[in-house]
Amino acid sequence: MTRADLVASMAAESGWTKAAADRALRAMLASVRASLKRGQPVTLVGFGTFSVSRRKPRKGKNPRTGQPMNVAGGRTPELKRVVR
Repeated sequence: MTRADLVASMAAESGWTKAAADRALRAMLASVRASLKRGQPVTLVGFGTFSVSRRKPRKGKNPRTGQPMNVAGGRTPELKRVVR
C-alpha cells in the first residue's frame, strides 16, 4: 500500500476529503517523529510500538571501489508489531 492508497482508504473510512485525510496522516507522522527525536517511544495499542534503536559502528565496503571503509553508528526508527 502506498501513501496515496493509505490516504484514499482513510478518506473513505472516515468520510473526510482526501486533503483532510492527508493532513491527518502528516500530523500523526510528525507527532511520532517528534516523540522519537525526544527519545520517547510511541505505543499504539493493537498495532505496535515505535522506538529508536542504536546501530553500532561497523566495517563496510565501498560498492564502487570495493575498498573497505568504516560505517558510522547511528539511530534508526523501529516498529515492534503486536503479534496476535
